[in-house]
Amino acid sequence: MTEHSARHAREPTDLVTNTPGPQGIVVVPESRTAERLPLSPAAPLSHARDSSLRPIRRDARVGRPPRHPQWLLNQLPVGMMDSDFFVRFVALFQELGSTLLDDADLLESIPDIAVTPAPLLPLLAGWIGVESVDASLPDHLQRTLVASSAKALAWRGTSRGIKEYLEMLSGDEALLIDSGGVYAEGAAPIGPAWLRMTVVSTGHLSESEFVSMIRDEVPATVRAELWVGVRRIWSNFNE
Repeated sequence: MTEHSARHAREPTDLVTNTPGPQGIVVVPESRTAERLPLSPAAPLSHARDSSLRPIRRDARVGRPPRHPQWLLNQLPVGMMDSDFFVRFVALFQELGSTLLDDADLLESIPDIAVTPAPLLPLLAGWIGVESVDASLPDHLQRTLVASSAKALAWRGTSRGIKEYLEMLSGDEALLIDSGGVYAEGAAPIGPAWLRMTVVSTGHLSESEFVSMIRDEVPATVRAELWVGVRRIWSNFNE
């Protein structure tokens, strides 16, 4: 036996014993155990579900990059930048142009109901044929009217569209009873179509304001009446 083989034969602790010890524990030599790095315990499953450990979701929208303050001067040839007078002269136009470009950058925000200036809200309402948005109404109510009218535009003039509009204005449930339906041939009721609308209240609007907004939503050929609780506040029977 060579010296190398004899040395390894005298050091049996270098070998890992796979024979289970007491209580089924595998015995690992102390020399090997000391060399191993400690393992961190596995995180409990509850931690993985903890919302505080999850990455924060941020707005994914990408805004317009900021314009360089020297955007016009940076376009000049290098030779012109040596003239102090010419640089100051062009800087005047740069300052004026920056204000114009800033206004142009805001054009895309005008149709946005959430940020558009309040004086433009009646104009935006007119684009979709809603003439009942008055500038005297509260700002938040004007924005709600325009947004809701645009959303329900496809259902305008129908029972569904009128019901959603009533509930949006009053802030409560609305009840509609009308003469519409599906009838067999020759069984349809004779006479003009009629509609009865009932709401709990007029919300933040006065009764006259509420009526003026609902009047435009009812088709011209339909005889309609509007009730607030047990009181009839409007009908077009005599109009």
